[in-house]
Amino acid sequence: MREREMAENQSNANGSLKTYDAHVPEIKFTKLFINGKFVDSVKGRTLETIDPRNGQATARVAEGDKEDVDLAVKAARQAFDHGPWPRMPGYQQRGRIMSKFADLIEENIDELAALDTIDAGKLFSVGKAQDIPHAATMLRYYAGAADKIHGEVLKMSRELHGYTLREPVGVIAHIIPWNFPTAVFFMKVAPALAAGCTMVVKPAEQTPLSALFYAHLAKKAGIPDGVINIVTGFGRTAGAAISNHMDIDMVSFTGSTEVGRIVMQAAATSNLKQVSLELGGKSPLIIFDDVDLDAATDLALTGILHNKGEICVAGSRVYVQEGIYEEFKNKLVAKAKAWPVGDPFDPNVRHGPQVDKKQFEKILAYIEHGKREGATLLTGGERLGTEGYYIQPTIFTNVKEDNMIVKDEIFGPIMSLMKFKTTEEVIKRANDTRYGLAAGVLTKNIDMANTVSRSIRAGTIWINCYFAFDNDCPLGGYKMSGFGRDFGLDALHKYLQVKSVVTPIYKSPWL
Repeated sequence: MREREMAENQSNANGSLKTYDAHVPEIKFTKLFINGKFVDSVKGRTLETIDPRNGQATARVAEGDKEDVDLAVKAARQAFDHGPWPRMPGYQQRGRIMSKFADLIEENIDELAALDTIDAGKLFSVGKAQDIPHAATMLRYYAGAADKIHGEVLKMSRELHGYTLREPVGVIAHIIPWNFPTAVFFMKVAPALAAGCTMVVKPAEQTPLSALFYAHLAKKAGIPDGVINIVTGFGRTAGAAISNHMDIDMVSFTGSTEVGRIVMQAAATSNLKQVSLELGGKSPLIIFDDVDLDAATDLALTGILHNKGEICVAGSRVYVQEGIYEEFKNKLVAKAKAWPVGDPFDPNVRHGPQVDKKQFEKILAYIEHGKREGATLLTGGERLGTEGYYIQPTIFTNVKEDNMIVKDEIFGPIMSLMKFKTTEEVIKRANDTRYGLAAGVLTKNIDMANTVSRSIRAGTIWINCYFAFDNDCPLGGYKMSGFGRDFGLDALHKYLQVKSVVTPIYKSPWL
């Protein structure tokens, strides 16, 4: 039965894929959210949001620009300098309001998951089971940390008493990518709230709908006006205004390395605001010849096809030891051909449409690059259906390390499958990249796992697992994958700065 359903989902490559509209929500919030109110943009402009299942417009959302960013920053600055949020006791007030926010999210899981589905093409079932519930647990995690912010008493070398304080950075700008509109929103907003900061959030222009709904829930939970402000708009206008703003204390950006450079340059040439960048990746997955082949092929396929490959830590470079390469390849291709692609509201589907036409065409262009550079296409490589932005799971082999499909972050369902002989060889090849966000190692040999995990220059190494995210486990990159960490107490401390306080002591019997 399962195989027949998979075949039905992919059988109409020359026609329209089956669509499911039962869960499509009413769009309730389309205006900017500034100082606790939904408002039109100053210029009255709007932008379209597009449903990637069919390429049709779903709503028109306010298009913010520099003037709107100025108003949002002014509200956030007022809330930080004179408002109650940074001055509230951690758990008794800030933490309890954040917990109420989490409760409200759980009361609206279906609607929020549906908004991310029609905005980003994300699987509705995954949104309900993972993305939206995890947003609530992340808020509760940092709510619990809000009263555990403290400095240290220092052992000074002379007659001085010293201690440190951790104080909120101030007004934070969060620039959110389109691939995980809910997860990244709270990955940034939750620790910043716990730290006592106020903020301006710019969601991606492709995926603004859930962010505006979260603004509504934040207000309902009791977060004071001006603490969270949402400016929807384009990166070249609203994003640029944020990065260059003289009254923003820090910008936290997740997105491409190319745009990360622009954000960092703008921060430097404006007010030297702090910057945290979680950028691109081209993560290696290294598979040794002692693994269980069925489990390894499942993990490798999920590592590149989860969220249709639109994930910064996707395992897009797969290195398989030569002793098992041929058998691994055959199993992998068979599973990829059976991978169900279709409408993301369909509970049997594991792979929805790419986020928009631009990304869809970019991925197809990389597939053509792979062919021209001499790589062997094992499976996929084509669009599915005649409407929407669906692409078949695609696997190339016989690739070279200098091929574009091996070097560049594609952000799509394209795997480069490669063979290796020795541990030393695969470590060198895995590190031969400008990125360093994540890597995976599959082996039953703990000594091998330890050696490789310490040799790969990446911020996260998963051993015999992949996408093993957790609220307590920091995430961030090496090299051109950025700097700064999300998740864990590292993320909380990112939104705090250390102040040293020193006072003389007189006639003390000890230092």
